Amino acid sequence: MKRFLLVIFLLLGSITGCSEIDGIKTIALTKCLNAEKNKNYNEAFKWCSKAANQGSAEAQTELGIMYAEGQGVTQDYNKSLELFALAAEQGIADAQFSLGLMYKNGQGVSQDYKQAVKWYTLAAEQGEVKAQVNLGTMYKKGQGVTKDYKEALKWYTLASEQGEVKGQVNLGIMYKKGQGVTQDYKQAVKWYTLAAEQGEVNAQVYLGNMYKDGEGVTKDYKEALKWYTLASEQGDAHAKFALGSMYFSGEGITQDYNQAVNWFTLAAEQGYANAQFILGLIYKGGFGATQDYKRTVKWHTLAAEQGDASAQHSLSTMYYSGLGTLKDIVYAHMWSNIASSNGIDNAPAYRDNLESSMTKEQIAEAQKLARECVAKDYKGC
Repeated sequence: MKRFLLVIFLLLGSITGCSEIDGIKTIALTKCLNAEKNKNYNEAFKWCSKAANQGSAEAQTELGIMYAEGQGVTQDYNKSLELFALAAEQGIADAQFSLGLMYKNGQGVSQDYKQAVKWYTLAAEQGEVKAQVNLGTMYKKGQGVTKDYKEALKWYTLASEQGEVKGQVNLGIMYKKGQGVTQDYKQAVKWYTLAAEQGEVNAQVYLGNMYKDGEGVTKDYKEALKWYTLASEQGDAHAKFALGSMYFSGEGITQDYNQAVNWFTLAAEQGYANAQFILGLIYKGGFGATQDYKRTVKWHTLAAEQGDASAQHSLSTMYYSGLGTLKDIVYAHMWSNIASSNGIDNAPAYRDNLESSMTKEQIAEAQKLARECVAKDYKGC
């Protein structure tokens, strides 16, 4: 009888001890989450650490995020990886996603797409929406897995049905291009619209394109203008270029060269090569702006440095004629040679015509400069 009572006493003590530990862990986790919510990261780090040391997978996840982002502690990807791994092994979806992300980006560990896919999959199967989107992208690009558009479509669809904007815009792209599914512009418009209405800037641009071109919807320039404007207000350079194009051509809107130049300039200043090239042409021809060859050279140089072959050929003509820059037949040949290699149809004939006015030494120098320019990726030529 005494032995029986002793066993009961020990069992009760064990249960009480576990309850006390669980209670401490719960309190620490609660204080951790409250402090983090209030952005009191030093306090959050203290309580997350206590809960994590008691084995709380949720706290380990939160602490991993703090180490990854340097919140309340010095950034340490190795420690972050360790904590995410502990929580991920316990089945925490957020930790599995975060661990996959670290393997994908090579943070705290060598980049490993297969490991990224493994952890994304575990999280995605639990409905973790960011993991579903990222897993879809891995299948779409063939990173860590064999490229599989149907599998990508599956995961983008699951994420999209949860309202995830990145899933929706990617799903729209796949329907637009017919990747893993029969091409369907109406479905593309549907998913672009859902994402665009949530403020997803790429979806707003793509939706503007669909309305402008009448794909999946009745052509509607006003609707295109609406979505381009919304995207422009978020700073999107492509949308600004599209608005410039509409004002320049007068598509669905009163033609306004001044507005066109304004939008092209905004896009060009963000490094948008198409806008830089068009803006250079505007200054070259004096359409909507005072003719200014120096500005043509400026904008075409910036576009040429990004590999725009048309801008490269234009620079050749400017250097040959001495418009907006000093006349230099060697540089004219260099840019014409580069434009030729980048597919401009009339550039080879133009280059050959230049050679008739050049010495062998000049031709050799121009060819040398062209090789050096290509090696520098067209920068500072």
